[in-house]
Amino acid sequence: MNGTERCLAALRGEWPDRVPVILHNFQMAAREDGITMGQFRRDPRALADAFIHAVERYNYDGIIVDVDTVTLAEAAGVPVDLPEDAPARAHRGRLSELREVRDLAPVDLRQSERVGVWLEACRLLVQHFAGEVAIRGNCDQCPFTLAALMRGMDAWMSELLDPDCEEDVHALLEYCAAITSQFLVLMADTGVAMLSNGDSTAGTDLISPRLYRRFALPYEQRIVATSHSLKKPYILHICGDTGPIVEDMMATGADGLEIDYKTDMVLAHRSMATRTAFVGNIDPSSVLALGTPAEVAAKTRALLELFADTPRFILNAGCAIPPDTPPENLRTMIATAREFR
Repeated sequence: MNGTERCLAALRGEWPDRVPVILHNFQMAAREDGITMGQFRRDPRALADAFIHAVERYNYDGIIVDVDTVTLAEAAGVPVDLPEDAPARAHRGRLSELREVRDLAPVDLRQSERVGVWLEACRLLVQHFAGEVAIRGNCDQCPFTLAALMRGMDAWMSELLDPDCEEDVHALLEYCAAITSQFLVLMADTGVAMLSNGDSTAGTDLISPRLYRRFALPYEQRIVATSHSLKKPYILHICGDTGPIVEDMMATGADGLEIDYKTDMVLAHRSMATRTAFVGNIDPSSVLALGTPAEVAAKTRALLELFADTPRFILNAGCAIPPDTPPENLRTMIATAREFR
C-alpha cells in the first residue's frame, strides 16, 4: 500500500498494511525549509515544496495542507494581521452589530488571493505525489468558528445565549456555511484525496454540549454532506476536550475525527473504534515539542496499543505541531508506528 491507500483504508474501516501517519506540521515544515510563514502563505510553490521536503525527511503517509485559521475570515472581510514570522490571526470581528448580517453581500472565494494560494499548492502537491501520498485539503474553519471570527468572540458567545438574537445567529451561520461549502468545492477540484475543516471554538472548552448541538452540529453535518456529495472523505477537528461531545461529532457523518490531545483517548476509543476513524492524538507541545524521544515513544506506543483492535486509526498529533519541535521526536513517533505489530 502507498500512503494514500493506507489513509483511505483507515477512513473506510479497512485494515491497512501498517498504521498510517498524517502530520499537522505546516509551521515545522516551513521552518525546516528556511521560509517564513509570510512566504509560506504567499507563494504556493514554496508552500508545496515545504511539504514535499518534509515527506522526504520523515517518510509519512499524509499531508495536511494548512496555512492558518483566518483565511476564510479575511475573505469575508474580517481584519487580519499577517505577521511575517507567524500564522495570520484576527483580533476583532467585522460586524459591530449582529443585525448587520442582514446586509452582507455574498463572498466569491475565487477572488481571494490567499484562498488561491491554498488551492494552487494542493494542485502542485497532487501532481508531484501522483497518489503516493495522501493530500488532505484542509478548508479552514467550519461555519460556527467562522461566524465567531466575523462577529468577535465575546459578542458571539453572549448572543448564543440570547433568544432574541437566535434568528440573526442562524442567519450568520447560514452565511458562513455558504463560504465554507464554497471552499470545499474549490478544494475538491484540485484532486486532493480528502477534505477537512477545523471548528476550533465549538468544543466544550468554550461552549456547552447543549450549545454545540444547537448551533455547531447542524452546520458541521451540512459541511460533511457537502464533502460526501463531492465524493471525498471528510475529517473534522475540534480543539480542546471533546469527550462530552464525541458521540455528537460522530453524528456529523465525518469519516474521521481528529481528536485533540486533551480528550481522554480511552473514552474516544470506546466510542469510535467500530464507527469512525480516530486521528491523533499525541500532545504536540509537552510531548512532541518538549518531551524526550523515550517519552514520545512511550506515548505513541500506548496509543497504538489502545487502537490495535481497530483499523480505524491514523496517527497524528492532537493539534498543530510547534515549529521548534525536535526532528528526532517526530522521527521517533513515526518509527514507533512503523515498528508496531
